[in-house]
Amino acid sequence: MGKKKSYRKKSHLPLRLNIIFFIVFLLFAGLILQLGVVQILTGESAQEKIDRTENTTTTIPVPRGEMYDRYGRVLVNNIPLHSITYTPPKGVQPEDRMELAETLAQYIDMEFEDQLTERDLKEYFFLKNEEEVTGRLSEEETTDLDNGEVYQAQLDSIKEEEIEGMDDETKEIIAIKKELDQAYTLSPHVVKNAEISQEEYSTVAEHLSELPGINVTSDWDRDFPYDDTFRSFVGSITTSDQGIPRDEEEYYMSLDYSRNDRVGTSGLEQQYEDVLRGTKEKVQYTTDSDNNVIDTEVVREGSRGKDLMLSLDIELQEKVDDIVEDELIKAIESEPQANRHMQNAIVVMSDPNNGEVLAVSGKQYNRNRESGEEKVSDAGYQAVYNAYEPGSTVKGATVLTGLEEGVITPSTVVNDRPIKISGTPEFSSYTSSIGTVNYRQALQKSSNIYMAYIAIWMGEGNYQEGQSLQLKDDTLERLVYHFNQFGLGVETGIDFPYEAVGFRGTDNPSPGNVLYYTIGQYGNYTAMQMNQYVSTIANGGKRVRPKFVKEVHNPSYDEQGLGPLYNKNDTEVMNKITMDKEDINRVQEAFRDVFLPGGTASGYFSGADYEAAGKTGTAQSTAVERDENGEIVRDSKGAPVTEETLNLTLVGYAPYDDPEVAFSVIAPNTGENANTSINGDIGRRIMDAYFELKKERDENGINQELTEQDEIAEEQSDEEE
Repeated sequence: MGKKKSYRKKSHLPLRLNIIFFIVFLLFAGLILQLGVVQILTGESAQEKIDRTENTTTTIPVPRGEMYDRYGRVLVNNIPLHSITYTPPKGVQPEDRMELAETLAQYIDMEFEDQLTERDLKEYFFLKNEEEVTGRLSEEETTDLDNGEVYQAQLDSIKEEEIEGMDDETKEIIAIKKELDQAYTLSPHVVKNAEISQEEYSTVAEHLSELPGINVTSDWDRDFPYDDTFRSFVGSITTSDQGIPRDEEEYYMSLDYSRNDRVGTSGLEQQYEDVLRGTKEKVQYTTDSDNNVIDTEVVREGSRGKDLMLSLDIELQEKVDDIVEDELIKAIESEPQANRHMQNAIVVMSDPNNGEVLAVSGKQYNRNRESGEEKVSDAGYQAVYNAYEPGSTVKGATVLTGLEEGVITPSTVVNDRPIKISGTPEFSSYTSSIGTVNYRQALQKSSNIYMAYIAIWMGEGNYQEGQSLQLKDDTLERLVYHFNQFGLGVETGIDFPYEAVGFRGTDNPSPGNVLYYTIGQYGNYTAMQMNQYVSTIANGGKRVRPKFVKEVHNPSYDEQGLGPLYNKNDTEVMNKITMDKEDINRVQEAFRDVFLPGGTASGYFSGADYEAAGKTGTAQSTAVERDENGEIVRDSKGAPVTEETLNLTLVGYAPYDDPEVAFSVIAPNTGENANTSINGDIGRRIMDAYFELKKERDENGINQELTEQDEIAEEQSDEEE
C-alpha cells in the first residue's frame, strides 16, 4: 500500500492581519499628520481660542497715591468707603441683570433723581413687555433694518404715557439696572459707594447668595485735609461712572486700564498719573463650558499708587493765600470805582537755586455774585495760565541784553528826556525828574529812556527828535532771543499739564513797539515765567526748571506717612544765560538799590529784618467796560468800550547776597488813578511771612529736621541703586 501524501492547509490569517495593521498604520499616520498641521499651522490661534473660552484675566483697581507737602503734611489722601460692586459672569443676559436689580433694590437705596433718561425708562418697559412691543412692528417695517435699528424702532413705539406713570420703586430698580449694565464681564464695577449705610452694607452681605456677581468690599475717595488750599494745582480725577476719557480710550486701554477706572484729568493728578495710579491686582478666572467660574488665581499682587512729596510749604501757602485775598479785597473795596476793572492778583514763591515752588496763589474777586457764592475764589491756576504785560520788572533782562550786545557799558549814561518819534506817541519815563543815569541808576529809578536807547543802539537807529526812526529788521528778534534765556516767552518747563508761554515775538514791529518791548509793555508773561526770570538773576545766571514735586515715594509699610524713596526730581538747569558773570553781579547790585532809599521799592521794604532785591513794574493795559450786570458796554458801532488800566507787578528775592526765596507778584487792571500799592503790599507781607516762619522753625529745629530727611532720602536712593 502506498504512502498517503500529507497536505498542510495554508493559513490566510497573517495576510489579513497585515492588511488590518497597514490600515491602522495609515489611520494613525493621517491622525499624526493632522495633529502636526494643527500644531504647526493653527496651533497658536487654536490655543488662543481655548484661552478665550476657558481663561479670562481681569484687573482690580487699587487706591491712588497720596500727596504731602515738603514737611510731610498730608495734602491729599484717601478715605475708605463701603462699596457694593458687580462682577458679571460670562454670558449674562439683560433679563438676568433685571432680575438682579429687582432683588438688590430690596436691600439698598439708589439715587435716581436726575439720573434717568427717557431711553432708560423705555428700555425697562421693553424688557417687561418685550412680546407686546416686538409685535407692534410688522415684518415689512423691519425688512431693511439691522438689529440696532429694529431695536430703536421698537423703543420709539413706546408711548410717553406708558412710561410717565412709573413709581419711585420702579425708577430705583431702573437706576440699579443702569449701573449693572455698565459692568464688563469678570471686571468689578462699583454699583454704589456713596452714602452707604451700615445697615445697607450688612444686609447686602447677608444676602450675597441670592445676588450673583454682587460683592461688598471697600473703596476709596479723595480727601483734602486743607480743603480748597492749592486745589487748582492738585487737579481732579474722574469718577468710576465717568471712567477713562472716551476720546483717549484706546491709549488708556493699551496701558491696562479698565473703562471705569478713575484717572487724573487735570493738575498734578494728571501730570503724575503714571505713578499715582498704582499697580492693579491681576486675577485669572477659569470658566467651564457653561461660563461658570470654576477657579481663580491671583496672577499679580496689587499695590496702591506711589506718593508725591511736593516742594510746597502748606503753612506758607495758607498765609500767602490769606494775604493775597486780603489785599485784593482791600484794593477793590477801598476804591470801588477807580478799581472797577480789577479782578485778580497772583503770586509765585520759589527757591531760586533749585526751582522748588514754595507757594503759588491766585485769587479772583467775584463782582456779580450769585446767592451763596463767595466774595473771593481760588484762581491759583492763573499763575501758569494767564499772561500779562509786566512793565518795568523786565528791565534787568534789558540791561543785561544791552551789556551782552555791547551797545552799553557800565559807564554808559543817558539823559532821561522824552523820546519823540514822528507818528508815535511820546515815549517817556513815569517821572520827569530822573535826570542823567547809568545802567544802575536806570534800574533803581526805573528809567524807560535808558532802556529805549538800548533798543535804538541795537537797531543801529539814528534818533532825531520829531523825525521817523528806522531800526534793523532783526532788532526785536534779538531782544526776544535774550529774553528767552531768562524764561520770558518760552515754557518754564514746570511739571504741570499746561502752561502759557506769553509773547513769542512778531514780524515787522514798528520801532515804537520795539522800544516798548524793552520796558515790558509789548510782551506778556505769566507769574511763573516772571518768577523764573528773577530766579535766574538771583542765582547768578542759571535758568532752573521750576517744580511742584520734590520726590516720589513708595507706599509706607504701615500706611502712615511717606514710605521709602522711589525717585527724586533733581535740580535741572535748562540753560545758562550768555551774559558775563560780572554783568549779572552788576544787575544784582542794581536790584538791591531798587529796595534801598531812592529806589522804586524802598517804601515797601523799609524796616524789614532781611535784605531784599528786585524790581517794580507798572504796565499800561486796557480793560473792557462792563455794566452792573457784567455785560460788555458797546459804542454806537457795536465795538466794545475800553478803558486804560495798569498792571502792577513786583519781582524780587532775599537775602540779596545769598538768595533762598524768590517771588513774583502780578495785580492786573488796577485803575490808572487808583491810590493802591497792592503789588508792594503783597510782596512785603509774603516775604515777612516766609522769614517769620523760617525763624520760628529754626527755633523749633524743624528746618534742621527737613535737612536730615533730605539726607536720609538721598541715602535710601543710593542704597536702592
